[in-house]
Amino acid sequence: MGRTQRQHIVTRLLAAHRVTSQEQLVDLLAAEGVSSTQATVSRDLVDLGAIKVRAGDGDSTYAIPEQPHAQKAPDDHLRRIFGDWVVEVNTTDNIVVLRTPPGSAHVVGSALDRADLPEVAGTVAGDDTLFVVVSDPDRPVTGPAAALAERLRDLAGLAHPNPG
Repeated sequence: MGRTQRQHIVTRLLAAHRVTSQEQLVDLLAAEGVSSTQATVSRDLVDLGAIKVRAGDGDSTYAIPEQPHAQKAPDDHLRRIFGDWVVEVNTTDNIVVLRTPPGSAHVVGSALDRADLPEVAGTVAGDDTLFVVVSDPDRPVTGPAAALAERLRDLAGLAHPNPG
């Protein structure tokens, strides 16, 4: 089964069940005859823009917002994605360059796009590299790109480079 078909089933399962964990989603997929891993389900949830919402009883469940403007990723989600996938952050002019393990740049790019950070003009993801274009290129590298790079390093839990 392909990714698109699996994600369609994930969307249907999230609408039909109170899914509180990725492991539960793996089990629900298995009941549908779809073999999957927690890592695959995690990527699917990111790709689908799924978020955790608090149910009436206080439990958190996965949901997919119906309106694209509602798919804004919360800072905690962004921090988790960056902590799990970003291994290096560098800057050049008005571009922040993020490095990830092979095949992971799109996961980080998707989360960053949905974060709706005002200083981000856009992202371009390759296999293991993500370019984040800062919206104000007229400022020097000590301006918005450097500030954004510092924020993204913090989200990823990476050490700050030594100046000079």
